[in-house]
Amino acid sequence: MEPDAVEIRVAGCLVEKQRTTPDVYPLSLNALRLACNQSTNRSPVVDYDEQTVAEALRRLALRGWTRLASGAGSRARKYRHLLPEALGVDDEELAVLAVLMLRGSQTPGELKGRSERLHAFRDLAAVQETLARLVERGYVVRHARRPGQKEDRYQQLLGGLEEAAAPAAAEVPGESPSRPPGSERRLAEGGADGAEPGDRTGGAEPTPALEPAEDRLTRVERELGELRAELSRLREALGED
Repeated sequence: MEPDAVEIRVAGCLVEKQRTTPDVYPLSLNALRLACNQSTNRSPVVDYDEQTVAEALRRLALRGWTRLASGAGSRARKYRHLLPEALGVDDEELAVLAVLMLRGSQTPGELKGRSERLHAFRDLAAVQETLARLVERGYVVRHARRPGQKEDRYQQLLGGLEEAAAPAAAEVPGESPSRPPGSERRLAEGGADGAEPGDRTGGAEPTPALEPAEDRLTRVERELGELRAELSRLREALGED
């Protein structure tokens, strides 16, 4: 299971605050919540509560992306990220990934300007070289520029892409963003009024094949085993001081 949008936002905020405000890093749960919900340098703007952030931190700890960093005498739990070790990325790559995690897909020029506080790239070519390495490793994807755009755009592939995947369908040549894939074919078959073939002939759409009960049971048993293993790892992670 890949990280969801909350996990991606939490991890990106930890990287950003480590680079921009090192005096308050590692972050407390409340400071991390505020970082996630800030209205600047974020897209989309969100409103997470502490429970949502805490649950994301637990999942990230199981992935090996974060850990509890508060000492024995600390009054508040604090958290740090472990992304360089977990992903095997250098400073330049981590800076670009963090900006993509916090702001969505962007052009190389936008990335250069928005990553200045995290890492000062010498020029645009340095950003493009970093992006090329990330694309090669499967952490980032390049989207060819669309009509009216001057540059290609880049998107992180670490996770949390459910909302971002919808606009990608509009980039398929010859397909209208306002219609679902295949709608043109159905219009051609049904006529100018857009009726389905079954509406004109009295026929019905074929019934989708049902998933066999045995397959559903096997999938449920597998997911239950994964949840038990995840719970065991979570208990071990929370036992660390």
